[in-house]
Amino acid sequence: DAAKMTMECSAILTLLLAGYLAQQYLPMPTPKVIGVDLGTTYCSVGVFLPGTGQVKVIPDESGHNSIPSIVSFTEGDIYVGYDGLELADSNPQNTVYDAKRFIGKLFTPKELISESRRYPFKIINNKGAAEFSIATNETYNVTPEYIGSQLLLKLKRMSEDYLGMPVSRAVISVPAEFDERQRNYTIKAARLAGLEILRVINEPTAAAMAYGLHKVDVSNVLVVDLGGGTLDVSLLNKQGGMFLTRAMAGNNKLGGQDFNQRLMQYLYDEMHHTYGSLPSKKEEIHRLRQAVEAVKLNLTVHNSSTIRISLTMPQRKDQHEPLKEENKVYILTSLGKKVLFETEISRKLFETLNEDLFEKILVPIKQVLKEGHLHKTEVDEIVLVGGSTRIPRIRKVITEFFGKKPNTSVDPDLAVVIGVAIQAGIVGGSWPLQVSAVEIPNRHLRKTNFI
Repeated sequence: DAAKMTMECSAILTLLLAGYLAQQYLPMPTPKVIGVDLGTTYCSVGVFLPGTGQVKVIPDESGHNSIPSIVSFTEGDIYVGYDGLELADSNPQNTVYDAKRFIGKLFTPKELISESRRYPFKIINNKGAAEFSIATNETYNVTPEYIGSQLLLKLKRMSEDYLGMPVSRAVISVPAEFDERQRNYTIKAARLAGLEILRVINEPTAAAMAYGLHKVDVSNVLVVDLGGGTLDVSLLNKQGGMFLTRAMAGNNKLGGQDFNQRLMQYLYDEMHHTYGSLPSKKEEIHRLRQAVEAVKLNLTVHNSSTIRISLTMPQRKDQHEPLKEENKVYILTSLGKKVLFETEISRKLFETLNEDLFEKILVPIKQVLKEGHLHKTEVDEIVLVGGSTRIPRIRKVITEFFGKKPNTSVDPDLAVVIGVAIQAGIVGGSWPLQVSAVEIPNRHLRKTNFI
């Protein structure tokens, strides 16, 4: 018996030594499965690197870690991501965004008419499902899952360029409230892009995994996901390695675009007051929108930021009158209709313009706590997802409500894709193996939406 035990111990030691030597000296195996975050406003892709246990978020050709969820159609080509964004103002009728809002969803005629008023592109009702009408040299309709497939195809190619090999398998994330039909249509979009989906994971669960919460002792996790267009709040209960979604609520018409719109409106008021008119050139309005986005991002780290942009303005009747210095708005040059518009935006002003919108974030938070029968002091971790959660005032609103700071250890823009990539590593059998997070499906759960 002693000899047998010695042999068994020797065999185990040999295996451990072989594993250690392999890890030190053999080339790392290539990741076999990619993790995809197909977001409403932005989407991204990542891989779990075997051996190191790290996640690599794969950049596009310009180095961006995520690409806009935008597809623009012209006579001969389809432009995806940042290329599509560049055409958004010059080709608005054929540039589709927010397709995720429509994928696999059935609408009443009234609902679809109401939704279509929000977009410059034409939305068609096909037996309750939304389709987008494209008019270039010919007119045709495309489905939301086709738009999704073009985005996924771009992410697939980015992965193949980075890994230097064909990619055909993926794990993908979806909002927790997606029903079976929406999940199936998301899988259909992936199939159209040549991807086999091995697992569909809820976005809040993916975010919790990115923060490493599948490996630590926590019970109640609140995930606040505030992106460009929507707010989603989920209350997760973790039991061992299993996540149960206890409650969900949100606002599908609240996000970064709304904060930008408030600032745009303020600038329009300033321009009208100063020049008596507004810019009308599409490319200039596009540049102004880009400037507003840049200012919003700057204000997350600085107390003020300046907009400086050349605009073409129709002549004002009282152009000969001296212009007053007001609200730090100046005309630096006025050559005919061309003006250089400059104004300083303070963080305080930005917060004031959006004060009521920032407070709205607490409505679904209170709702999930009520539905989950949980007091706010019982929440172990508050996890932030989505670029808009970088805004200092939003973090302050959440901190003041809970009496403690949210967890900000992970880049909120990349939290979901990092979690999905970890799940892809688990599914693909990468080592070192992590604790797998299992979702318990809760078919009786209904998401509450606040508008």
